[in-house]
Amino acid sequence: MLVRAFVSHYRRHPFQLAALALMIVLATMLWAGVTVLTDQARSSLFQSEAAVAARVHVVHSDGQPVDVDDFADLRMAGVCVAPWLEVQRPPPEGRVVGIDPLAMNCFGESAPGGGAGTLDGTPFLDISEAAHLSREGHESRLYLLAADKNLALPQGYVSREFSLGPPTGELADSFLLNLDALSLLVLLITGLLVRSVHRLGIAQRGGSFDLLYRFGVPRRRVRQLLALELVALAGVCVLPGLWLGAQLAGVLGSGFGQALDSLFDVTLYAGSADSLPWQAAGVMVLLVLAVCLVDWVVPQHWQGVAGSRRGRLVAALILSSGLVGVALAPNLAWVFAGTALVFAGAGWLTPGLLALLAQRLSDHASLDENDLLTRWRRRELAVMFRHLALPVVALQYAMATVLAVQALVTTFESTFEDWLAQRLEAEFYVEVPQGADAGLAADRLRKLEGIGAWHQVSRGEARISVEASGSEGDTVAVDLFALNPIGDLVVGWALMASVNQPWQALEQGGVMINEQLARRRQLEVEDTLEITLAETVTSAKVVGIYSDYGRPAGEILMSGATLPRNFSARFESFSINPGALTMAEISEHLAETWNTHDLTVRDNASIRALASQVFGQTFLLTRAISLLTLVLAAVALLIMGWVFFTTRAWYFRLLGIWGLPAIVVRGQLRRLSVTLTLAITLAALPLGIWLTWALVSRINPLAFGWSLPMDLYPLFWLELGLVALVTGLVIALLMRRQLVHRASEKQVER
Repeated sequence: MLVRAFVSHYRRHPFQLAALALMIVLATMLWAGVTVLTDQARSSLFQSEAAVAARVHVVHSDGQPVDVDDFADLRMAGVCVAPWLEVQRPPPEGRVVGIDPLAMNCFGESAPGGGAGTLDGTPFLDISEAAHLSREGHESRLYLLAADKNLALPQGYVSREFSLGPPTGELADSFLLNLDALSLLVLLITGLLVRSVHRLGIAQRGGSFDLLYRFGVPRRRVRQLLALELVALAGVCVLPGLWLGAQLAGVLGSGFGQALDSLFDVTLYAGSADSLPWQAAGVMVLLVLAVCLVDWVVPQHWQGVAGSRRGRLVAALILSSGLVGVALAPNLAWVFAGTALVFAGAGWLTPGLLALLAQRLSDHASLDENDLLTRWRRRELAVMFRHLALPVVALQYAMATVLAVQALVTTFESTFEDWLAQRLEAEFYVEVPQGADAGLAADRLRKLEGIGAWHQVSRGEARISVEASGSEGDTVAVDLFALNPIGDLVVGWALMASVNQPWQALEQGGVMINEQLARRRQLEVEDTLEITLAETVTSAKVVGIYSDYGRPAGEILMSGATLPRNFSARFESFSINPGALTMAEISEHLAETWNTHDLTVRDNASIRALASQVFGQTFLLTRAISLLTLVLAAVALLIMGWVFFTTRAWYFRLLGIWGLPAIVVRGQLRRLSVTLTLAITLAALPLGIWLTWALVSRINPLAFGWSLPMDLYPLFWLELGLVALVTGLVIALLMRRQLVHRASEKQVER
C-alpha cells in the first residue's frame, strides 16, 4: 500500500515523471558522450604520439635513396629494419603509409604504436597496396626503419632520425585540459538540472508525505522509499542515456578523429562508440542520489540561511575570495579552486538578486491600470526566480561556459591563422641534409639571379642568465632560433612588445624572446641577457617579444650573422620564395651544391592549409559539447518553467475572471516567460566574460606559458539571446495550450 501511495502521485502527474526521466536520460547521454570522447581521445593521443615520435631510419652515407635491395641486404646482414613506404596522394585522400607487419616482428614492443598489430586502418595499409599506389604516379618515399640509432651497420650505411608529423603534444594537452574542464562543468550543470526537477516534484508531494506521517509512517521509511524510487528510476533511465551517449560520441568522434588524422596521420584507434561507458553509468547514478538526497545531509537551519541576508553575505564573501584567488593564484590548482568558488558564489547570489531586483522594480511601478499589470508581472517574476533557482543557475552556468568557450576558440582560430601566416611566409621550405654545409648553399643562393626573398634557419641550444635579475649563476637552457639574412620574410611579424626598429636592432646584435620565456623569467624589452653559445659568452639586449603558440619551451631569436664560428646547429633549413625561378631549378642548384639527390622540399602552403584544417576541427568537439550543454539547460528551463507555470494555471485564469481579455492574458504570460529567460541570459554575461578572462589570462598562461588576446564577440551574445527568446516563447505557447485545454474542460463539466 505504501508503494502504491508513492506511485499514485505520478499517476496523477505523469508529466512530472516524464520530465524527471527525460532529464536523467539527457544528463546521462551528455555525460556518457563526454566520458567516451575524453577517454577515447586520451588513449588515442597516447598511441598517436607514439606513432609519430621521432624514429630512426637507415640511409646511404652518400645520400642516394634506399630501395628494396637495400632492405634485403640489411636483413641478410642481420640488421633489424622494416620498410615504411609513404605515398602522398592529392586531397581528399591524403597520405598513406605502407608497412610490412612481418618485418616489424623483430622490433618487438618498440614497433610504432606499440606493436605492428595496432597499425591497422587509414593511413596504414599493407606495403603491397602502397607500392601499387606509388606505381600509379603518386609521389612516394621509402624509409627503412631501424629499432635503434646505435645499430652496427654495414659499410656505406648510416642512421638518421625522422618524424612523421609536427610535435603537437602541447596542443593535445591544451585540448584535453579544455575538454576535462568542460566535462566537470557538464557534470555540475547536469546535477543541478536533475535536482531542480526532483525538488519541484518533492515540493508538490509535500501534502502526500504529511498524510503518510499522520497515518504513522516513519520519516525514515519515507526517505528509504524515496531513495529506492530514485535508484529504480535512475537504473531505468541510465541505460538508454548510455546508449544515446555512445551514439553521440560516435557522431562527434568523427570530427575529432579527423583532427587526430590531420595532426598525427593516425586514425582514432582506441575506443568505440559501440561499447557502453559503464563507469559513466555509475557516476550518474551516484550523482542523481547525491544531488537529490543532499537535503538529508545538510542541516535544516543551513538550508534556511541560504536565502537570508546572512546567506547572501556568505555568498558574496565566497565570490570575492574566488575572484581574488584566481587573480593571484600561483598555479593551476589554485586557479581551479578559485574558479569553483566564483561559480559557487555567483550561483548562490544570482536567483536571490534577480528576485530582489524584480521586487524593487515592482515597488517602483505606478498604480495606473497599465502599470498595475507591470507590477503584477514583476512580482510574479520574483516568485519564479525564487522557485526556479536551480534551473536558473544551471542555465546561467551553461550560457557562461558557452560564451567563454566560443570566445576562446574563435580567438584561438583567428590568432593562430595570423601567427601561422607569419611563420610560413615563405613559399617553400628546404631541409639541409645531415652533414651538408649550409654556408655553401647560402652562398649559392646569393648568386642566383631572379630568386625571391629567402633566409637560412639554424636551430640549436643556448644557455642564458638574466643580468637584470641580479641572480648570478642562475642559468637556464633555451632553444635557439637564428635567421640570416633578416629580410622581408620576417620584418612583417606582429610582435607583442619591441623597441623602435626591432629588426635592425636584431641585426646589430639584439635578441628576441618568445612569450613563454618572457613569462617564465619575468623578462621585458631592453632587459640584458647573458647568452652562452658553444662556450662563447655574449651579452645582448631583448629587443622584442613574439608569440609562439603550442609549445612549452623558451626560445631566443638571433641573427645568424652573430653566431660564433664554432657553433654547431642541431638542425638547419632554408625558407625560400622562388621569385622569377622555379623551385625545381633552385632544388637542382642546391642538390648540386650538396652533391645529393635526397632533398626534403616542402610546400608551406600545403602545410598551412593542413594546420588551418587541424585547428578548425580540433575544437569542434568542445563547441559541440558546450552547445549541447546549453540546449540541455534550455530544455530543463523549458520543462521546469512549464511545470511551474502549470502549478499556477489557476492563478493565471484568475486574470480572465477579473476581466482581462484572453489575448491580454496570453500577452502577459508571453512577456513574463520571455523576461524570465532573457534575464538569465543577462545574468550569465558577467560570469561568461570573467570566465573568458580566466581562461585567456590565467589558466592558459599557467598551463602552457602562452596567452591569447581577449575578444568577447558581442554578436554571439545576440545569438544566445535568441535562444533565450525562443525558449521563453515556447513556454508561453505551451501555457497558452494548457489554459485553453483547462478552459475547455470547465465548459464540458458545465
